[in-house]
Amino acid sequence: MAQTINNMGKEIVSVSTEFFGRTLRLEINKVGFRTTSSVMATYGDTVVLASVMVSPDSQPSMDYFPLSIDYEEKMYASGKISGSRFIKREGRPSDEAVLIGRLIDRPIRPLWPKGYRHEVQGVATVLSMDPDFRPDMVAMIALSSAFMLSGAPFDGPVAGLRVSQKDGQWTAFDTPADIDQSNLDLVVAGTEKGVMMVEAGANEVSEEDIVGAIDYALKAMQPAIELQKELVKKAAIKVKEYQLVSIDEDILNRVEKWLDGKLGSDLRKPYPERNTLIQELREKMTEEFSSEMGDDFNKAQHMEAFDKVIHKDVRNGIIKDKTRPDGRQFDEIRALSSEVSILPRTHGSSLFTRGLTQALNVVTLAPLSFSQILDTMEKEGTRRYFHHYNAPGYTVGEVRRLGSPGRREIGHGYLAERALLPVLPSEEDFPYAIRSVTEIMSQNGSTSMAATCSSCLALMDAGVPIKAPVSGVAMGLILDGSDPIILTDIADAEDFAGDMDFKVTGTTKGVTALQMDMKVPGLPVDILKLALEKAKKGRFIILSHMLKTIDKPKAEISPLAPRVESIKINPDKIREIIGKGGETIQKITAETGTTIDIKDDGTVMIASPDGERILAAKHWIESIVAEPEVGKIYQDVPVVSVLDFGAFVQILPGKDGLVHVSEISDERVSKPSDVLTEGDKVTVKLIAIDDKGRLQLSIKAAKKK
Repeated sequence: MAQTINNMGKEIVSVSTEFFGRTLRLEINKVGFRTTSSVMATYGDTVVLASVMVSPDSQPSMDYFPLSIDYEEKMYASGKISGSRFIKREGRPSDEAVLIGRLIDRPIRPLWPKGYRHEVQGVATVLSMDPDFRPDMVAMIALSSAFMLSGAPFDGPVAGLRVSQKDGQWTAFDTPADIDQSNLDLVVAGTEKGVMMVEAGANEVSEEDIVGAIDYALKAMQPAIELQKELVKKAAIKVKEYQLVSIDEDILNRVEKWLDGKLGSDLRKPYPERNTLIQELREKMTEEFSSEMGDDFNKAQHMEAFDKVIHKDVRNGIIKDKTRPDGRQFDEIRALSSEVSILPRTHGSSLFTRGLTQALNVVTLAPLSFSQILDTMEKEGTRRYFHHYNAPGYTVGEVRRLGSPGRREIGHGYLAERALLPVLPSEEDFPYAIRSVTEIMSQNGSTSMAATCSSCLALMDAGVPIKAPVSGVAMGLILDGSDPIILTDIADAEDFAGDMDFKVTGTTKGVTALQMDMKVPGLPVDILKLALEKAKKGRFIILSHMLKTIDKPKAEISPLAPRVESIKINPDKIREIIGKGGETIQKITAETGTTIDIKDDGTVMIASPDGERILAAKHWIESIVAEPEVGKIYQDVPVVSVLDFGAFVQILPGKDGLVHVSEISDERVSKPSDVLTEGDKVTVKLIAIDDKGRLQLSIKAAKKK
């Protein structure tokens, strides 16, 4: 009989429900005795442990909510040992793990009360992975359950679904292979009230289909939400006491009074003029209050109050005056400019500017051997296209230490990468590894969409034959009661004061990627539909501008980029090209100065900036794999040995044939060594191949026309 009481004397509680053809089980008090709360979630053969810690004391000195959520991949969960020769222990999380951690964080973070300052940590550890589906949504459900059981003020539960299309129907928990074949890979997270987060990669899918998939996901995830409620009820959790950190009312009133008459229309100016005016107000207020109050001046609280009043003014301007902070109309996009080929030694480059947001993108091409090797719990293989995003502190006017990319940089780079993936040419049509790097030059909202646009321009500048140009736009939302106000191309001020951040990329045919985050609990699907419709118009305006800069990929890649040619050979001949211990292929690459990649299907790719070198390597390989042809003449081939009855001649590498003494000349030759010497170059014709595969050659036949 299964144990029902753990070593701490607590009952092991378990709840379960049928969920997409499998049993979803949530279990507590079996492991993690010293955590604030922990949940073991099992779905199929996937097992995820969600562990939550909540500090007993608040940190009122912090000006942010100290929440961290991590997703831990364990190689053993999928029966693997890392393929690295040197490092076998899990270390720094893979980009994929970082992205899933962000995916779980985004719908959970807004569901905590403002001013909550207890340190909270959530860790989802994958202990066993069913290969039939990805484990990320099980991890989201497990962590939401653990937060619900922590006694902290988490306004959940949350559930998530990864939705794709199979046989024309929306489905969830599909196999990775089915997801790859689907036109849509969509993640939706929500509560019983509505949508909290959406993220998708799509193959030019219509807005109508995406709305249908979101609606399906929100309804289909409800059993997982109900199961969490059942678990909370059974566990009888005691709610912890807490105090919210809020701005002192006297300070807030003082700041509001000082700013009275200085905001509104006086600040409705284009960026950067608006930013300058706000900074001047901030400095003037600080100077006056500091002088009046002396040591009693609490700068941190006054700055927080200042920001709160500014954000309130932004919302009031939009709701009451129907005017955005910089004076734009709701559907108006900031000033656009772009150019390509701005860097002389790169393969492709562009500079895309929208208002104060500016992105420089550089594209580099290389042979496929430079593709990234994947070695994670879920994936192995190679990644041929990758987008890297960098945004140092100076891009927002701050002094900040340089370091490795953070979660935001990895996430923004991945979104821009996903936006372009559906339009990239196949490996067969364009056998290159492609690296796209966005260097943000200046930030004022929606840099990931600037990265998308600049990447598209640079790819076309590099001569990458993309199927269609891609543009992207960020949308915002201000909720006035039940009336939504949708804003196109949001800037920082609207992002900070708004209720939603919604980014959409796509071509003229449809959406290629999207990402949506709510800042208020639950959004109805019909509002998302409205946002998608307005985003489509915004995307088209930006795309029209981009096409004036460059309307299609350049016909030729940069002369600085390596040329790659491919030939197809019999896979059985691969070992002959490689040679013993790699001797043959090393000799070819060394003498021709090329890079050679060979795939298991017999595709051989030869790369070099010099076409003559590619041709030399190509001829060499073709000579190795070529089969002797009866009737073909082989010119200037070497004599490898001379015997009494004739001479052996090498017509192809490893392919020798006999020139019988009677086939040397029309005149009688009594002794082959009288006319031929080892090392001589002769022209021969292959006249026959006997039943044992032996080659019969003739010098005299080669002389006859």
